[in-house]
Amino acid sequence: MFFSNRANKYFCNLNTSDIINPGVELLNPYKSDKVKEIVKKFYTKFYNDDRKRLFIIGINPGRFGGGLTGISFTDPVALRENCKIENDLGTRKELSSKFIYAVVERFGGVGKFFSNVFLTALYPFAITKNGKNYNYYDDKALAEKLKPEIVQTIQSQIDFGAHRDLAILLGKKNAEYFSNINEEHNFFRRIVVLEHPRYIMQYRLKKIDEYIKKYIDAINL
Repeated sequence: MFFSNRANKYFCNLNTSDIINPGVELLNPYKSDKVKEIVKKFYTKFYNDDRKRLFIIGINPGRFGGGLTGISFTDPVALRENCKIENDLGTRKELSSKFIYAVVERFGGVGKFFSNVFLTALYPFAITKNGKNYNYYDDKALAEKLKPEIVQTIQSQIDFGAHRDLAILLGKKNAEYFSNINEEHNFFRRIVVLEHPRYIMQYRLKKIDEYIKKYIDAINL
């Protein structure tokens, strides 16, 4: 099976668990037939081979990016303009998506980038609390509750076709949480930690070119 076959089968059959934390909601875009079609088009277009990819792993999708399109770090605009996959999911851009696709373009475009890299997240669903984006690690009890699913997420996705010698983790807290899991399960031999795109866009925008170079240097390790 190609990378695309495994990815399509996995994402198009994802179901959320029951979360009882007050105000916390999980958003599962893969319930939508429209999103399933987008996912199939995306992975068939860019991953229809048996090449192994470098995994770049985020926290959990934002509600206006991967939590909407089903593709990590990809808002509807990037999906249309960069990936050339039409959709009617809106015109709102997401900060993380804007940064990632600036990296993609500097790297050489979507074809070259996705033939080398797989963008994903430790937890596959967007999480909101009281209607706003929420990180799985913002609540220790939630992070502990989701740990078995996070382990299963990475284990399942590694089987798509991962380079096991290196993975890039986005966000220091995300990497700290994953480091214990990685030591226990030996998913990747080495972890490189980069600043999260949202942090860069919110607090380090004037140095965006430096961070884009930092990302590309890490990918080329």
